[in-house]
Amino acid sequence: MFELDDRLAADTVPIGDLNLCRVLLMNDVRYPWLILVPAKPDLTEVGDLTRDDRIVLMDEMEQASNAIRALYNPIKVNVGALGNVVRQLHVH
Repeated sequence: MFELDDRLAADTVPIGDLNLCRVLLMNDVRYPWLILVPAKPDLTEVGDLTRDDRIVLMDEMEQASNAIRALYNPIKVNVGALGNVVRQLHVH
């Protein structure tokens, strides 16, 4: 069963679910910072996803980036999946 990491839960506001990912908004007024968390248990690496789910993740990353572009017209949208603080697979 999928469970959101406690640190992500404490630092974000849930704003919805896509086909694969839970969409979170980072509680940081300086930046419109979305976090996508694949809603499957025990994922730490993109390679833990099935090929089909990796494709869905990329599509959902594009949807999130397009939403940020449409709402805020940024100069650049940065996307990353570091995992150095929170082990659970997430993209921000």
